[in-house]
Amino acid sequence: MKWSDKAWNAIRPIYADILAMPFISELSNGSLPLDKFQFYMRQDAFYLEEFGRVLAFIGAKSADNQQALDYFEFGRNALIVEKALHENYFKEFGLDPEDDNKIEPVCHHYVHFLKSVAAFEPIEVAMAATLPCFWIYKEVGDHIVSIASGDHNPYSKWIETYSGEDFAEGVNKAKNYVDQISEQTTATNREKMRQVFITASRLEYHFWQAAYDKSMW
Repeated sequence: MKWSDKAWNAIRPIYADILAMPFISELSNGSLPLDKFQFYMRQDAFYLEEFGRVLAFIGAKSADNQQALDYFEFGRNALIVEKALHENYFKEFGLDPEDDNKIEPVCHHYVHFLKSVAAFEPIEVAMAATLPCFWIYKEVGDHIVSIASGDHNPYSKWIETYSGEDFAEGVNKAKNYVDQISEQTTATNREKMRQVFITASRLEYHFWQAAYDKSMW
């Protein structure tokens, strides 16, 4: 069994909890209150900016040039989505990019977790820590598309971002790289990879829950 399959089995209960969240079900049927989605978008913009830099840092640490190029591209894509949030989605959903927004606790915790893992752990551990953001978003995006209300859902454009073929291709690349590097590392580091994968998956859950609760400092 591939490392990624074992890792996904370890987070199945977390993923099931994510699918059952009010944020996800209300996003799917279009009933999610606008203020909760606005909170989510503000924090997602902060997150993607830092996530993109973590991915680029992983690229810089990569010994394989193609892997480096792909992680640079992953980071670039995260920053492109962040830019689109500010230029398009913020306007569509009544947010002003110039407002005095600040990073809130769960987002702050998540990005600093990723940055510390990238800085102080081996590259394979950093790659595993970033994988849940790719993979869980893809799975959740597919789930939402499968149950989403039709044309009248105000969040349909956002949903399409994470359920398209281009995003799926990036997810598969990231999974393949993590599986490959897991075979080349030690048992100790494979366990570290599993632990950070689980932690990042928990943080994915808490990121959505924080938006629904509008958790602030």
